[in-house]
Amino acid sequence: MKNYLAVYIGSEASFEASGWNALSEAERKQRENAGMQAWGQWVAQHQSAIVDAGTPLGKTLRISSNGIEGARNQLTAYTVVRAESHEAAANMFEGHPHFAIFPGESIEVMECLPMPR
Repeated sequence: MKNYLAVYIGSEASFEASGWNALSEAERKQRENAGMQAWGQWVAQHQSAIVDAGTPLGKTLRISSNGIEGARNQLTAYTVVRAESHEAAANMFEGHPHFAIFPGESIEVMECLPMPR
């Protein structure tokens, strides 16, 4: 079994395409509640494979040889799961509420490789 990092991607384009901004406050709240309930069901269904349920991600600072500066990316959250294969890990996220209910764009899954020694 290996660990896989899943990063949730969301862009302004996916937000607009979802019609999220066109929803009334009541409709948006109803959709948020449905999304959180579905997300909870997804977590319960995959509980035995979840290493770290993760969290939403906030603003980004980029640190380089030029110093520290504000940056923008499309990362919105993360989760770490354990699976037999890369494909098995990816299959856990098919139909995920991140893009099935919420205005998320996609989820990218990558293997967490061991540190070289």
